[in-house]
Amino acid sequence: MKFLLLLAALIGVSYCEPTVHFQEDFSEGWESRWVESTKKGSEAGKFKWTAGKFYGDAEKDKGIQTSTDARFYGLSAKFDSFSNEDKTLVIQFTVKHEQNIDCGGGYVKIFSSDLDQKDMHGDSPYNIMFGPDICGPGTKKVHVIFTYKGKNLLIKKDIRCKDDVFTHLYTLIVRPDNTFEVKIDNKKEESGDLESNWDFLAPKKIKDPDAKKPEDWDDNEKIDDPEDKKPEDWEKPEHIPDPDAKKPDDWDDDMDGEWEPPMIDNPEYKGEWKPKQIDNPNYKGKWIHPEVDNPEYNEDKALYKYSDIGAIGFDLWQVKSGTIFDNVLITDDEKHAEKVGEETWGKTKDGEKKMKDEQDEEERKQRDEEEKKRKEEDGKKKDDDDDEDDEDEEEDAEKKVDDVEKMDDTNTEEVEEPATDADADEKDDADDKDEKHDEL
Repeated sequence: MKFLLLLAALIGVSYCEPTVHFQEDFSEGWESRWVESTKKGSEAGKFKWTAGKFYGDAEKDKGIQTSTDARFYGLSAKFDSFSNEDKTLVIQFTVKHEQNIDCGGGYVKIFSSDLDQKDMHGDSPYNIMFGPDICGPGTKKVHVIFTYKGKNLLIKKDIRCKDDVFTHLYTLIVRPDNTFEVKIDNKKEESGDLESNWDFLAPKKIKDPDAKKPEDWDDNEKIDDPEDKKPEDWEKPEHIPDPDAKKPDDWDDDMDGEWEPPMIDNPEYKGEWKPKQIDNPNYKGKWIHPEVDNPEYNEDKALYKYSDIGAIGFDLWQVKSGTIFDNVLITDDEKHAEKVGEETWGKTKDGEKKMKDEQDEEERKQRDEEEKKRKEEDGKKKDDDDDEDDEDEEEDAEKKVDDVEKMDDTNTEEVEEPATDADADEKDDADDKDEKHDEL
């Protein structure tokens, strides 16, 4: 009987429900659950409700999208305050940079419950900041920033974020054993312990302030060979006058000064002489400064813990708008978060990519068709221009023929000269002969 009770208790523990502190799928009515910051006034942009240009499910993929370039965005939601003491903390959400972002944040901030939502801005104190940040080719990283004793601590490692146009799932896990894990698309990208990856605490060890390297400590592995001597013919100038140079014929010493040949590299120059190196017989190795316990180091086994977690917010600046946020989750169960990720992002990601590929293919076909049409129009225009050129050439040819004919006519008229006096006399003689013939 006791065995059965124990088994039932174990089963109950293994199937206990995860605690969900906050969950938002941005379904209809989401505006009533979020408060917009008014701190930035006219510099603030608005979030709009949309699934974007391409998606896997037109309704399930609806989220909030930044809508105006070069604007600040401030939006937050509150929930029942809790502490993650002795519990795992999981923060998860999806980000879609469908605008192919060049510069802008895509992260969330976790605040305490006393956040002034209307006044939320970049200097508002927060507990954790997590998510992607992109600005140019040099900044494409996942921020993981913890606030500890009033200081914002950046992770020492570089975690690269996704920089394509598709939706991606970002997950931060903070465990009560002071370890962390960052997942992208439900795959581990980075993990480790909090103390060594952030500067929460002073170093455990420091260099002994009283230790000094002994004066006779020789840490030179090599020394100059004392037997090595510089050759007598070593010294040669680095540059010499060009032996092939000749003074120009038009050089005037009085006007131009004394002529000097240009300098060239000396082929016999050997550089600075240095003796060859040999092993140092007195070498003791590299001196290592001894370390001692740091009196300022104080162990903290609760680096992970926050006593008051009560709000989440988007506090962003985007040069190029169009980012869509969705599927926000804060829970204490890693497996549950993974399951939620698969049921949301996991079920629509393939359809989203398919729709984008189809759009790209359609755009490609349209570009090809436009290019084909443009080439045809260019070809037709060229043919028309060629026809016009042919017609112009024919007209020019006909005009040339007409001009030639006119010139021929003109020349013919110029050849028919008027009769001379001799011709007139001959004509009179002929007329006289005709008259005498008639008299006979």
